[in-house]
Amino acid sequence: MQPGAVHTDYNAEQVQRQVQEQAGVQSAGPGGGTLFSEPVLVVNQKTKIIEVTNEYAVFDQGGRQIGSVVEVGQGALKKAARVLTSWDQYFSHRLEVRDAAGTVQLLLHRPAKVLKSKVIVSLPDGAELGVIAQQNVFGRIRFDLQSGGTTVGAIKAENWRAWNFSIVDHADVEVARVTKTWEGLMRTMFTTADNYVVQIHRPLPQPLHSLVVAAALTIDTALKQDSRGLG
Repeated sequence: MQPGAVHTDYNAEQVQRQVQEQAGVQSAGPGGGTLFSEPVLVVNQKTKIIEVTNEYAVFDQGGRQIGSVVEVGQGALKKAARVLTSWDQYFSHRLEVRDAAGTVQLLLHRPAKVLKSKVIVSLPDGAELGVIAQQNVFGRIRFDLQSGGTTVGAIKAENWRAWNFSIVDHADVEVARVTKTWEGLMRTMFTTADNYVVQIHRPLPQPLHSLVVAAALTIDTALKQDSRGLG
């Protein structure tokens, strides 16, 4: 396993089956082997009976791990709140998007929220790339992708449970799709793991590409922290 990688119990065959059979992605063409050059990203949460710190492994469509998402900066109080209460959704959250070698590629900060969620996306040096901002509380949830005060895209939940998402550009043209994959009744009942397949339809300009990747990699952790009561 690469330095800084998140260990999961998924092998290449399982990831390929997740892409092809569960998400219905048959052939997306070759990629460049990185978080920002692969047309398909498979995001699988580390399975835990009690979720204290969010950790995700990110694979390419062939099942090779190319990155990870790790929550950082959690104190004892926040960990206790996550285990014992539902207040965790109201706390701030910080995550690092790392490449296969463990090098940080993006920083994500979700400030404490009451109703609407916001995620600030920054480069490793702290320079802000943009913001993912929740636009509504009821019905099918929508998040705008904003940069420099301009809306460059959006994430749209396709159903009231907000399990599958369409990601569009500023002209409302779909540029990516996020599909939650079903892991079986027993796994779903007794663990908190969430797994997604992300298909990016074409190369995207910056900062939209980074915002799309950031949003897709953190839909559950950063955007759907309160998914049990959302939408």
